[in-house]
Amino acid sequence: MLRATSLLLALAALLALSACHVGRFFLYNFADLRDNRKFPARPIARAPVPFQFHAARPGQTVTWPREVTLKGKKYDFEGLLKHTGTVALLVIRHDTLVYEQYREGYAAASEVPSFSAAKSFVSALVGIAIEEKYIGSVDDPIRKYLPELDAKQFDPVTLRHLLQMRSGIAYNESYFNPFGDVAKYYYGRNQPKYVRKLKVKEAPDQRFEYISICPQLLGMAVARATGRPLAQYLQEKIWQPLGMEYDASWSLDSRKHDTEKAFCCLNARARDFAKFGRLYLRHGDWQGRPVVPRAWVDASVYDLAQQAPNGYLYSYQWWHNRRLEAHTDTTGHGEFRVLPSAEIHFAKGSHPPAKITARPAGDFFAQGLLGQYIYVNPKNDFILVRLGRNDKFNWAQLGLAMAERKNVR
Repeated sequence: MLRATSLLLALAALLALSACHVGRFFLYNFADLRDNRKFPARPIARAPVPFQFHAARPGQTVTWPREVTLKGKKYDFEGLLKHTGTVALLVIRHDTLVYEQYREGYAAASEVPSFSAAKSFVSALVGIAIEEKYIGSVDDPIRKYLPELDAKQFDPVTLRHLLQMRSGIAYNESYFNPFGDVAKYYYGRNQPKYVRKLKVKEAPDQRFEYISICPQLLGMAVARATGRPLAQYLQEKIWQPLGMEYDASWSLDSRKHDTEKAFCCLNARARDFAKFGRLYLRHGDWQGRPVVPRAWVDASVYDLAQQAPNGYLYSYQWWHNRRLEAHTDTTGHGEFRVLPSAEIHFAKGSHPPAKITARPAGDFFAQGLLGQYIYVNPKNDFILVRLGRNDKFNWAQLGLAMAERKNVR
């Protein structure tokens, strides 16, 4: 009898916990690749006629590094894929899918959560909404679209500040704290309520601080301005025009409040993520048709003046590699190493340089938790998509090294 009572009490406690975001944090534990199944989601329909990358011809191959050193331990490339829990890896050059591998039971049709790579899609939708005059400009205050925010605190905060992660909003970006803001917005079921209680800790544009509330507010502003759910606007303006091969979905806070978690949670397939990279590689043009305004794409990832406020590291919800000058010989085919600065390249030497100078590398990438990457290198017409279970390795730096070696034939 006592044992049965204890089990009932434990079950009651579990049910009570599951009703709040803290309980769901412990119930679901840390985010994983099954998160697309844990939350309600709004569907995104595939295109009637899908776009297909060219199939590789005999001789069109990828030369991966022979050896990778990660945190002092050496791996062959297959070992690296296993160690990092990689489930999908694609390389596209000149519109040709020269490499495609799926692992751990995943396949081309397997849906994978994007996590924060969704932020770059939100940025594109902001640019489209401005072009269509739903939104005035990036210098509009966020309160123009979300007037429920506190006027005194949020009147100075503009869409540009949110795009550049220079908002000054008080937000704890800890992924391990069940009582923090990320857990609340990720596992919570009422985004509008949480947003109304936001506070600003400092004036905007003082410093770069990566916080997920910025794209959440941007996504809500797009939905409010266009009068359409964010996923529907994505389907209409990007998903179907790009000839996406598969249906997708965008996770919601709840069916009751019906708000997309814009800072994450776009669930899709590897090939379709690659098409979004191709769109930006082509300056927003798709098969002769402008999908995202060229001026917006260029301001986001090509115009270095826009990137300068964040040290050439982040702009308009996209990340950038920074090239390191004075590094060791990169002409050989030897060990593949991580230098102290986190730059990765092929090298013969075993000693890092004494001095490193950073400058923009000319590439860009969307990046999500657990190492989801959409990497784009325009100069070399190169796209790499990696999806997987952990972020122990920087796949964007691998993409840079491979693209510049021209080892995709």
